[in-house]
Amino acid sequence: MKLVIAMIQPHKLPDVKKALYEAEVFKMTVTNALGCGQQKGYTETYRGVIHDINLLKKVRLEIAVNEDFVRRTVDAIIKGAKTGNIGDGKIFVLDLPECIRIRTGEEGNTAIG
Repeated sequence: MKLVIAMIQPHKLPDVKKALYEAEVFKMTVTNALGCGQQKGYTETYRGVIHDINLLKKVRLEIAVNEDFVRRTVDAIIKGAKTGNIGDGKIFVLDLPECIRIRTGEEGNTAIG
């Protein structure tokens, strides 16, 4: 079992969801996040005062998958999120030692579904 975590641009979320659905990956958790990377932010002037904006809006996807779904999940995220510009995001794949479905008590691969 693996946990796939992706940080993507907010406006690319519909494209990523569509690509994931096409890859038959339907379960995910989506949260709004702030962060900075290679983009390093930008400056903005408001009422004559310059503000450095270095924490940019991102969307964080968390998807728990069985081993045979890892590659198709990663490929779908790349397909939906890639623009070729700095700030497209990152994907992290972590080992998931245990998963338990609360409703039924199922554990392991069957709990992920």
